[in-house]
Amino acid sequence: MDTFVIRLWQRVGKVRAFAVLVLVAGLAGGLLIANRQTQHNATAEPVKAADAASLPRTSGSPSAGQASEQASAQSKAQDAASAAAAQAKAAEDAARKKKEEEASRSNTRAPYPAPASCGVYTGNRNIGCTEMVAAGFALDQMPCLDKLWTKESGWNPKAHNKSSGAHGIPQALPGDQMAAYGSEWETDAKTQIKWGLSYIKRRYKTPCGAWAHSQSSGWY
Repeated sequence: MDTFVIRLWQRVGKVRAFAVLVLVAGLAGGLLIANRQTQHNATAEPVKAADAASLPRTSGSPSAGQASEQASAQSKAQDAASAAAAQAKAAEDAARKKKEEEASRSNTRAPYPAPASCGVYTGNRNIGCTEMVAAGFALDQMPCLDKLWTKESGWNPKAHNKSSGAHGIPQALPGDQMAAYGSEWETDAKTQIKWGLSYIKRRYKTPCGAWAHSQSSGWY
């Protein structure tokens, strides 16, 4: 009986020892597997990050290069639009200038027969014709000058517009600017005529040009 019990305890001891060995081996294997998994994850994570960085962007904000290209394209489009607008304006200005020049040439032509000489006029009209030719205007401009100043003042050097202050044969406004041609500008016909002819040349080129403007607008 005692021998049987001793053998039985020996067998139980062996079983316990084997179980302990199995348990230790399992723990060791588990630790090894966990360590390998950790190493795998640590290695795989940078690879995934690198792969993600290499993938093309399909949505979201544009890259710096794309933004630069877009800005460059927009700038070029704006420059092209500005150039087209400037070209259109230049063409419009040129057309308007040509039209004005044609109108000016048309207005400066004498629409009335030229007088034979200034001798056909008397009084202040004769002075006006003589001074007009001396100022470089053609004789055929005299009919226009006659009509213009007949309308303005009737060739009266004392004519004065109380409402506006215009004075003299050419109806200078203000009248005292005629003093540049003589101190007797208030009453002297020759002084007034000289100033009036210089004004016409500066503003309308010819008496017929001034007369055309007066007909269309009521003043010159």
